[in-house]
Amino acid sequence: MADSAVGQPAVARSPAPAPVPGGPAHVAIIMDGNGRWARQRRLPRVAGHRAGIEAARRVVRAAPEIGIGTLTLYAFSSENWRRPAEEVSDLMGLLLTYVRSEIDELAAADVRLSYIGEWRQLAPDIVAELERALERTQRNRGLHLVVALNYGAQQEIVRAVRAVAAEVAAGRLAPHAIDRATLEAHLDTADIPPVDLVIRSSGELRLSNFLLWQCAYAELWFTPVLWPDFDEIVLREAAEAFARRERRFGGR
Repeated sequence: MADSAVGQPAVARSPAPAPVPGGPAHVAIIMDGNGRWARQRRLPRVAGHRAGIEAARRVVRAAPEIGIGTLTLYAFSSENWRRPAEEVSDLMGLLLTYVRSEIDELAAADVRLSYIGEWRQLAPDIVAELERALERTQRNRGLHLVVALNYGAQQEIVRAVRAVAAEVAAGRLAPHAIDRATLEAHLDTADIPPVDLVIRSSGELRLSNFLLWQCAYAELWFTPVLWPDFDEIVLREAAEAFARRERRFGGR
């Protein structure tokens, strides 16, 4: 595992909006800590999730200024269904509200939306809203914002293997022709560049079934900052830490 770094809590200052030289092109973030943030303030968990949406807004706005071209946010995992039904309902409601309220700003900012995971299994009204957002932004050429919804990396790999196996069974693909590129072409991220940097907030040191294939050579960066407190300062610190690392990809 790559060495971890520790970010500092957000402070009231604004860095110059300049790209980070040598910074990551694709950043993937595990947005963790909403519940703890709310608990520390003796608020309901949904208040932490609402504050987490504000953090996501800040990061989406800051990413292009830092030089990030692709930003993937882990919004709802396939394991999150195990949470209490009330919390899942709150999360789905907040997702719907976010898409409806943010689409105008995302479109105006030239952000292109896409999703990974089994998002079409969500409630029909949510799926319809997500599809409208896709259509609205598909021609944009700015930041590529990838939202992981009902996503699990192990499940993604299983789906890809099944698709490859079906091609072999149909006689369209010879088993000896299967290589890494074959499997990657069947992943949810087939048209998305490799992950350069994975960030996890809240001090937890694990990937939680997030982009396991895609993170084979990604740098990992961990911060104790809870997600609702995450902002451009912390994102820039992570990008600068990435720029200082030497990436050898197994070489010398």
